Amino acid sequence: MASELRLSRAGLEAPFARRVEELSGENPYACYQCGKCSAGCPFADHMDALPNQVLRLVQLGDESALSLSAPWVCASCHACGVRCPKGVDIARTMEALRVLALRKGITPAPVRPDRPYPQIALIGAYRKLTP
Repeated sequence: MASELRLSRAGLEAPFARRVEELSGENPYACYQCGKCSAGCPFADHMDALPNQVLRLVQLGDESALSLSAPWVCASCHACGVRCPKGVDIARTMEALRVLALRKGITPAPVRPDRPYPQIALIGAYRKLTP
């Protein structure tokens, strides 16, 4: 007989996801991966992972989300949060990921000449990185 599988938030929650939640004030587990945030993101073409994929990595407790360029490309325009049916403010989550990356000494992904970023993303990143 197969053993019973019991899932709970306490059992699934990873320390990394809790840190992101504490910093952002957003519950990453509220996202159910509908993809509306990614469909409406004006910078999705310039990200190495879509906003919903970044949230999924956070949900899974995968700290590789800190090495992505997506949080740095995010211009915090809130187009994703406006479209989210669960009201998850993904821009705040991206900000938390930037903070955690800097705390761990992970520097932002460099701008590559073969893949220019939108000007607003560069301005947003400049503001985020300037003391």
